[in-house]
Amino acid sequence: MKKFRSGLICLGVLILVFGYLAYVMGASNMLNTIMHTAHDLLLNTCFFLMAICVLMGALSRLLLDFGVVDLIGRLFKPLMKPLFNLPGESSLGAVMTFLSDNPAIITLARDRKFSKKFKTYQFISLTNFGTAFGMGLIVIVFMIGQGFVWQPLVGLFGAFVGAIVSTRLMQLFTLKEHPEYREQQAVAGGGNDAAVEEEQDNGQSAFVKILNALLDGGKNGVEVGMSIIPGVLIISTLVMLLTFGTSAAGTYTGGAYEGTELLPWLAGKINFVFEWLFGFDDPHLVAFPITALGAVGAALGVIPRFIAEGWVNGNAVAVCTAIGMCWSGYMSTHTAMLDSLGYRNLTSKAIGAHTIGGLVAGMVAHWTMVLISLF
Repeated sequence: MKKFRSGLICLGVLILVFGYLAYVMGASNMLNTIMHTAHDLLLNTCFFLMAICVLMGALSRLLLDFGVVDLIGRLFKPLMKPLFNLPGESSLGAVMTFLSDNPAIITLARDRKFSKKFKTYQFISLTNFGTAFGMGLIVIVFMIGQGFVWQPLVGLFGAFVGAIVSTRLMQLFTLKEHPEYREQQAVAGGGNDAAVEEEQDNGQSAFVKILNALLDGGKNGVEVGMSIIPGVLIISTLVMLLTFGTSAAGTYTGGAYEGTELLPWLAGKINFVFEWLFGFDDPHLVAFPITALGAVGAALGVIPRFIAEGWVNGNAVAVCTAIGMCWSGYMSTHTAMLDSLGYRNLTSKAIGAHTIGGLVAGMVAHWTMVLISLF
């Protein structure tokens, strides 16, 4: 009966969504728009993102294999305790997730040599801490590629503040439910893979190590780029159907990027909230944070179209960078990450803390841009 009810609910939602779209746009136009939008996103957004992922993956692996990541981690180590209430070693996790994606923090956390430095409540908060920096380099490089040079750096600052809020809140929520975790030492399963990799690298010349790092990193970048494609095509296409309007002629033609403008209409009802919090001048921009909840790669997919429509300015880029980095698709990754650490029961706490952290990140980016504009 449970599966039967789930099936009915799923069918009802599908009928409601696509029935609404078909009613407004026409069934034929709706289907053509879906196909054309997905095709254009694949060619002009996904492959561009994949190229960035490959290049940044190669660079990230080179920095990792030659100890630059460890060096950066040591430089930021003194900031970890006063800002995040985490051991200094956690700075390495921030750098790794910034250069790659959210799950990198879990790979590191499952290393016993790393995890033994943490109390249990600190160890659990690594999920929020790592997610706040996930795909950061890719997000920033993508925004710079759209013609905005310094605004993404303001977004990086906002994401940093959001990471502090999210991590601290997660620690607070965890200790409130499990006070015993304050003094309990964290224990992680698995071995120390880093030692094995270091042993395998011995005896190789510098040229071979550089070549292997670039090629292996590029290969990982391809995998990241491939993993972005479903989110961009599925989530972004649906969001765009609910964000954009008719063609330039004022009719539906079945072309790419046509839609019903439902999201801007809803956002317009409370636009004063988004305008005060994030400085969004156009209600269409609310589509970015909504999409970033599920996948930051998909959220980036809407930016080029927003720029073409003239809805994006420097403030919007800073805010979207901050929210995109801090949220980084946490709705789709937090459950799996906490499950991997063995604390699935705290998923709702992690999601709640990170929701607040992302909102703070966007607000900080916006008001920082306001202060900059005054000077």
